[in-house]
Amino acid sequence: MSVSIDQAFVKQFEADVHLAYQQMGTKLRSTIRSKSGVVGATTTFQKIGKGTASTKSRHGIVPVMNLNHTPVECTLQDYYAGDWVDALDELKINVDERRVVASAGAYALGRKTDELIIAAMNQTTQNVGDYSTGLTKALILSALEKLNENDVPDDGRRFAVVGVHQWNELLGIAEFSSADYVGSDLPFITGGEGKRWLGITWLLHNGLPVSSDNRDCFIYHASSIGHACGQEVKTDITWHGERAAHFISNSMSQGAVLIDNDGIVRVKCGE
Repeated sequence: MSVSIDQAFVKQFEADVHLAYQQMGTKLRSTIRSKSGVVGATTTFQKIGKGTASTKSRHGIVPVMNLNHTPVECTLQDYYAGDWVDALDELKINVDERRVVASAGAYALGRKTDELIIAAMNQTTQNVGDYSTGLTKALILSALEKLNENDVPDDGRRFAVVGVHQWNELLGIAEFSSADYVGSDLPFITGGEGKRWLGITWLLHNGLPVSSDNRDCFIYHASSIGHACGQEVKTDITWHGERAAHFISNSMSQGAVLIDNDGIVRVKCGE
């Protein structure tokens, strides 16, 4: 295989990786506050407090709200996923090995992105349930009550992420599964399917924390979690003549952090 083929190979392969990462690699990135193009090892998200409106006298000075700004630091880390593609193997198989490896690398990095986000979610101290029951309507309403008590806005940016077993339990709730209650106009969430109910977009995810038969699910507002990206998914392909193969290395630099504890609730469910 000529070394000069690398340029076309690299460009097409990187396009495949990026597409797979965006479409199927990560389910949660588009549901939270995300910052791209970060320069450096850390970045800061600003948590802004509540303002208070006051009166003023005629011709008086408009009162200042003096909003409280609390910086929340997010540390970025570097992640890699690589594999070999043998030149002669490509001649002997009836599948597109390049696309297979591209998808595998994108999925691996996508799972890592969601792993970082879920780890940040897991820092919340707000909880409902005690693992003694599955995901019930009563538990969900208790979590919503906490969000409402904290004045978390109901602006269409509330999300919930649940496990496979909990998704099946949701389907047993008529208000969740019946079009008579939720309709059929569902939003599009990059990387996964979403279902709207109670003003929340519900997502299924296999990577939520689990211990024995205890599963943690989360209901949150998009602004409560921050995701920072210093480098989007990038692909480097190098031809190794001594191996007669390309080594394909995918990498990214990302991090996630809990910004506002008031905006996320852990729902403790039994499996």
